[in-house]
Amino acid sequence: MPNAPDPAQIAELKNVVSLALEEAKQRGASQCEVDASQNRGLSTTVRLGEVDTVEYQRDRGVAVTVYFGKRKGSASTADLSAKAVRDTVEKASTIARYTAEDACAGLADPEELAQNIPDLQLDHPWSLGPDEAVSLARSCEAAGLDVDARLTNSEGASVSTQRDVRVYGNSHGFLAGFASTSHSLSCVLLAQEGEDMQRDYWFSSARDAAELQDHEAIGRKAAERALRRLGGRRISTRKAPIMFAPELARGFFGHFVAAVRGGAQYRKSSFLLDAAGQQVLPEFVQFEERPHILKALASSPFDDEGVATRDRSLVRDGVLQGYVLGSYSARKLGLKTTGNAGGIHNLMVTAPGKSLDFDALLKEMGTGLFVTELMGQGVNPVTGDYSRGASGFWVENGAIVQPVHEITIAGNLKQMYRDIVALGTDVDMRGAIRTGSVLLSEMTIAGE
Repeated sequence: MPNAPDPAQIAELKNVVSLALEEAKQRGASQCEVDASQNRGLSTTVRLGEVDTVEYQRDRGVAVTVYFGKRKGSASTADLSAKAVRDTVEKASTIARYTAEDACAGLADPEELAQNIPDLQLDHPWSLGPDEAVSLARSCEAAGLDVDARLTNSEGASVSTQRDVRVYGNSHGFLAGFASTSHSLSCVLLAQEGEDMQRDYWFSSARDAAELQDHEAIGRKAAERALRRLGGRRISTRKAPIMFAPELARGFFGHFVAAVRGGAQYRKSSFLLDAAGQQVLPEFVQFEERPHILKALASSPFDDEGVATRDRSLVRDGVLQGYVLGSYSARKLGLKTTGNAGGIHNLMVTAPGKSLDFDALLKEMGTGLFVTELMGQGVNPVTGDYSRGASGFWVENGAIVQPVHEITIAGNLKQMYRDIVALGTDVDMRGAIRTGSVLLSEMTIAGE
């Protein structure tokens, strides 16, 4: 991996994009957009001290979309040569002649495009060679296995580093690009006591490798999480408070984001259909999107259409302020893009005055289930019905008393969001949604 950003890579990709735009213009396209990228990385996995995999990755490609009026055609290639780029534009143009007209098709409106591209410090290459990567993975796994003799097996420790360079341009005159990196360390261990065997994991991810959690600490955390699950049992069917761990709360709120995306709204396939302006969460809950946090994993100066990303309030005092839109879905709904083509950018879920540390959350719950793992895909995005396999810990009088497994938790997301009691201060920042643990007043637990 290179030690510093290479401006020549961005310049090369800008030339590729410019060539494609010019070719589309000569072919009579009324509009065109082009996305070119180069990605390379290294990943390795060690299991029980032995090297399992060492992989180098190097990808490149260009995607072209042309519009002839309201007819759209797209094509892509992994070959960045001038001939291949011209051929790709030709193929996209041919496809456009056979597609039906779509009144909402087209580029983002020119006034929405990013004018100034801030440096968000997303590019931090890691000069990591395979030998060093293997050594880190071995050390991570060994630190975990050394915690306790009951740690008898491992699914491995992994180290990964990736660097992506992307340039986007369109026929409105937009042409910009940036480089970004992502690095991760992870470990999965198995603990055994008699016939009982339990598995758990831990990981760290960051733009800057210097900000990764210590590799030995990751191994020890994975070990502790696996050990604490030993001795798990089922519980009887009942209704009780539920608390999701931060890494699961991120997915819990991810269902909310999916429900307020423009595509789900205009297709009328959302349990939060036409919910803008409605109270959908308790008054103390706020959702704030912050796309320009330096080094954050979901930061971006512009979205997949070149639209400027901006701070926005998605939920204020529990009231949904709007939807998550790209330009196409915005037009379908008669609205304006929110700069979310390609996804959400650093959604901060907060609860001022209702944020508690972990111990305080347990005390607030009193008796209930702390969920640390979910299984299955039992979520209906249209009705909001929610039913998933789960495991975690039973809590009594505000203290964890017993690991629990082989149960199912069920409810309806629309009501579950209204049933939020408090959020945790233990915020997980390893994804596009930043949230702590979340406590719900009640769900159905199906057990014995």
